[in-house]
Amino acid sequence: MTEPDSTIDPGQPSEPYRVLARKYRPTDFDALIGQDALVQTLSNAFQSGRLAQGYMLSGVRGVGKTTTARIIARALNCIGPDGTGGPTATPCGVCEHCLAIAEDRHVDVLEMDAASRAGVGEMRELIDGVRYRPASARYKVYIIDEVHMLSTQAFNALLKTLEEPPAHVRFVFATTEIRKVPITILSRCQRFDLRRVNAEVLAKHLGKIVEREGADVSTTALQLIARAADGSVRDGLSLLDQALSHAGGAVEEAAIRDMLGLADRTVTFDLLDAVLRGDIASALTVMAAQYAAGADPAQVLTDMLELTHWLTRIKVAPESADAPGVPEAERVRGREMANALSMAEVTRAWQMLLKGLSETRGAPTPVQAAEMVLVRLAYAAQLPTPAEALKSLETGNASPPRAARPAEAAPGAPGASSSGSAIASRSMDTMPSGAGPQSALAEAPAPPEERAQDPEPAVKPTPANLQEVADMALELGEAVLHAELLTDVRLVRFEPGQIDLHINNRAPENIVPRLIRFLNENTPRSWLVSISSDSAAPTLVEQRKAASAAKRAEVEQHPLVREVLRTFPGATIEDVRPGDTAKTGQPAPVTGPENGHETGRETSDGNGD
Repeated sequence: MTEPDSTIDPGQPSEPYRVLARKYRPTDFDALIGQDALVQTLSNAFQSGRLAQGYMLSGVRGVGKTTTARIIARALNCIGPDGTGGPTATPCGVCEHCLAIAEDRHVDVLEMDAASRAGVGEMRELIDGVRYRPASARYKVYIIDEVHMLSTQAFNALLKTLEEPPAHVRFVFATTEIRKVPITILSRCQRFDLRRVNAEVLAKHLGKIVEREGADVSTTALQLIARAADGSVRDGLSLLDQALSHAGGAVEEAAIRDMLGLADRTVTFDLLDAVLRGDIASALTVMAAQYAAGADPAQVLTDMLELTHWLTRIKVAPESADAPGVPEAERVRGREMANALSMAEVTRAWQMLLKGLSETRGAPTPVQAAEMVLVRLAYAAQLPTPAEALKSLETGNASPPRAARPAEAAPGAPGASSSGSAIASRSMDTMPSGAGPQSALAEAPAPPEERAQDPEPAVKPTPANLQEVADMALELGEAVLHAELLTDVRLVRFEPGQIDLHINNRAPENIVPRLIRFLNENTPRSWLVSISSDSAAPTLVEQRKAASAAKRAEVEQHPLVREVLRTFPGATIEDVRPGDTAKTGQPAPVTGPENGHETGRETSDGNGD
């Protein structure tokens, strides 16, 4: 258990009030919570006498970096109650050195803040004092907080002294930005990364302090404080101090929620459930009530994000719901919602809430931004999943609604959508600004059953390959699209309703949506065109050239053609065109160049034949 600071007697009313974070600051390694690896390593080091010349302590705010540095200073200089002790992992706390260090008045323990003394001049002043022996203690200890704030010149000035300090000097550095500390400094120190304290461990620690203070704080209230502290012991103690003053008596969960601007957990369940069911009216009502009660809109979305993560954990690891410390309400409601939702719905909610949270924090009116996030999420909850959309494309039928539509989404309104429409899988950058999945589905052509009743010209049959698509484009007057299909795309996969293409760099950006629109308007089914980086076939033009070269090579091997080429030196085969071979199975007679329609056409080099 953490003991109060030895210089403070909680029972003396004449003493001025000291905040809990200072009153219950640990004075030895045993009192540190959540830092088992650090405590074990330093304890063994003191017992074996393997004392480093420099220590680097890193971690987020409030996890005990400066406290640990002071404990190290006490452990190095403790002489025991009888004045004969040596360095120990369990400082006595009663000798003159322990008391002086605890009261921040020891002349040989120098603590400086690098944020305010970051220059090379201050560092040279510190280094000049290193060569002098300690006035009364065993070691002269330099504690430099936020060491990453030192300038480059100050770090360079410290390097040599830190590498070979006098035997009576020890350095202890603390920082919240370990990546900003030069590697040359890190390599000269023993590094310890202090971890965030687990919420359950912190809640138990706060409970012990509440008992010592004689206060009345409920277990759920302590859990809320520990969760809000985000792993920081100092933040947890500060929040507890504030809660005791806020409540003025017994501290319950409701008082903590009011103080922190948190939404009730059951209300968060209700809000998320209403949104994912598409009941936007109920969701907005709940949000308005929470805002009127003082809840921060961004915090409400944060609670929804946390709940979404909790549902995801239950889905992938159901046993996590039975972990110790999980409230019964979260266990029961969490399992119910996790079983009712698919993984696609949960992950989609996470992504939209995460993006909406950043929008809310930067919006001029956060509550309006939060409401718009709920509206988007409610309408997106009604969209089909990718699997359902693909299935509807294969069947050619619109997928049925997945749940009751929001009241505002009447048939034909912008919120209503048809899942049987085509979906372009190219980068979303090619879509119009503001367009999303719902608008893309809403603006797509009608299903084939409806198009069959339109008084439009009969649609073409479904093409069987990319060449037929290009031929159909030319036949219907889409000459530009025809040329692009011949030269700018390479086929990866072709199936009825599905085309995977590799696009050349010179292809226009809108070739995919134009191709989708062309196919949907002129064929009896919906199409999905996607961009692929897999190996692809040559372009149609390249295929034609290869086929023509193969035909010429085949014709050159014909005895009659070889005889012609031998008779007319310099003659070449320019083209191979279909003649009577298709009817007779034999090559057509080869005559002179005056006939341009024979199977083999030769040109001379100017001889006139």
